[in-house]
Amino acid sequence: QVKLFESGGGLVQPGGSLRLSCAASVRPFSSYCMAWFRQPPGKEREFVAAISRGDGSAFYVDSMKGRFTISRDNAKNTVYLQMNSVKPEDTAVYHCAATIRDFSTTPAEYDYWGQGTQVTVSS
Repeated sequence: QVKLFESGGGLVQPGGSLRLSCAASVRPFSSYCMAWFRQPPGKEREFVAAISRGDGSAFYVDSMKGRFTISRDNAKNTVYLQMNSVKPEDTAVYHCAATIRDFSTTPAEYDYWGQGTQVTVSS
């Protein structure tokens, strides 16, 4: 069964904005911590952001604070990643992930993964 499905990727110019969406079929959706990871070409998968299952607290890599915003809509079973002021180094395949465990920045701690959506930042 497909549990997560990402959309919203594409080509964007440096300094532009993009919003990624992840539709989830996990139930109950509100019981899962949701996260975004990315994998640049030729590099390992890295943590981007996460949002808790409890109070909705968001977590980011320091270098991404102020540019990226993660949010969730439990009524729509969807998590979002708003990307602003994008840079060429943001180019990567972005993956949505879900876990019933506590928040983690480690990919191995997540139970479900989407297929990924390509984000390319180029002029």
